[in-house]
Amino acid sequence: MPRRNLGWLLMVPALVFLGLAVGFSAPPPDRDYMLIRQVANVLAEVDTNFVRELKDDERQKLVEDMINGGLRELDPHSEYMNAGKLAEFETASKGAFGGVGISLAEDKTTKFLRVDHPMPETPAYDAGIAAGDLIVKVGEAGTEGMKIDDARKLIMGEPGSQVRLTIRRDGRQPADQDVTLTRGQITNHPVAGVKRRADDPSKWDWIIDGPGGKVGYVRILTFSELTTKELRTALAEIEAAGGKGVVIDLRDDPGGLLNQAIDVVDTFITDGKIVTTKDRRDGNRVFSAKADDKDYVPAPGNPRPVAVLVNRNSASASEIVAAALQDQGRAVVVGERSFGKGSVQKLLQLPGEPQAAVKLTTETYWRPNGKNIDRPRAPKDRPDEWGVSPDPGFEVPVTDEDRLKHFLHLRETEFTHGKPGLVPPPKPKPPEPKAEPKAEKKDDKPFEDKVLNKALDYLRDKLNGKAEAPRPAAVLPPRAGV
Repeated sequence: MPRRNLGWLLMVPALVFLGLAVGFSAPPPDRDYMLIRQVANVLAEVDTNFVRELKDDERQKLVEDMINGGLRELDPHSEYMNAGKLAEFETASKGAFGGVGISLAEDKTTKFLRVDHPMPETPAYDAGIAAGDLIVKVGEAGTEGMKIDDARKLIMGEPGSQVRLTIRRDGRQPADQDVTLTRGQITNHPVAGVKRRADDPSKWDWIIDGPGGKVGYVRILTFSELTTKELRTALAEIEAAGGKGVVIDLRDDPGGLLNQAIDVVDTFITDGKIVTTKDRRDGNRVFSAKADDKDYVPAPGNPRPVAVLVNRNSASASEIVAAALQDQGRAVVVGERSFGKGSVQKLLQLPGEPQAAVKLTTETYWRPNGKNIDRPRAPKDRPDEWGVSPDPGFEVPVTDEDRLKHFLHLRETEFTHGKPGLVPPPKPKPPEPKAEPKAEKKDDKPFEDKVLNKALDYLRDKLNGKAEAPRPAAVLPPRAGV
């Protein structure tokens, strides 16, 4: 993907790092030399005195761990990326990779790799590979005891190249069959709907309010290069199906690309500020809506109301979207208070081979009303000013049990057994033996999404003229030193 598209990033990271940067306010060269010399001295002592001799790759890992671990307290969202991690990061940001479209799992009974599910519209899906199949070989390499990461390296590759998998399926004669797949460009779709369509699992049902209902539902999983495009396609399909309002579900969305968060907000408003970023020198960049044709803005006779769902794991780009739509009075925010990550990371390419980069925090971002989002940077006189809170009356307490049920519900809506007509339906499970009554009765109630239901109630009332539109939050006067 173009480097310019990786310029500004917002995401809750899995790894953190601390590095040395020589820039505008760099210390004198002799001080830099002393810092580098300290690292070299430690490496020399390890080489000379450690209980065993380190291999070259172990020494490399030690240096990377020193960078990532040694400066951890500097910033939890910055990271040194070696060539492998850089490639993974670029793939995630792009939203596509070369492969066959299989979600892998380890089968603890057989020790082989198992197909958790095939991804629709991929070579594996089209070839009839199904959930529950065992992959016993990749080419000539047996997978018994193989780690998933090692298998991914063998299966993934350039689109157009081929890979042979030996698939084992119970009840088939012979049980083991070779399948040669031509790798394709596999898309990690960042947008999902209510449930996959039974006739074509590659497509989604978008209307959530029952037959002839008025409300659409769009879940944004992450902010990759494909997010705005897929969102606008979903909104167009919702309108075509008669949808009059929409729920945007940002729960558990960790963030992603800043430009995508801005474009998502721009889809819903015609003017006004979206977000402001500030650097270490108090340089501000203000991003505002563009005055052009919009995909989902109010129109005469069609108010197109919006509800945004957030929870404690909605972070970064998700918070930009929720805060902007809330501050501009375009949407009501429902659920829990968000994570509170208000910093921007820039990807800085490092010189030399192999390729490496630093994902470095370079700016903070601020919501349109001037308030802070970043939890660690909450003002001392307003320590509770961080994150995005639901609108008054739209807070919905969520228990850990609720979270687990929600996770299982989402998995059920996303799961694909295989391509209809090419794979046998899953065998029905035998009835479980009746157990003795227990003192504690098991909670077998169907899942109830209380957060979503709260949003649906608001949208139904709004469409029926019973609910007031959300009011824009007051814009604060600028403060010195913010």
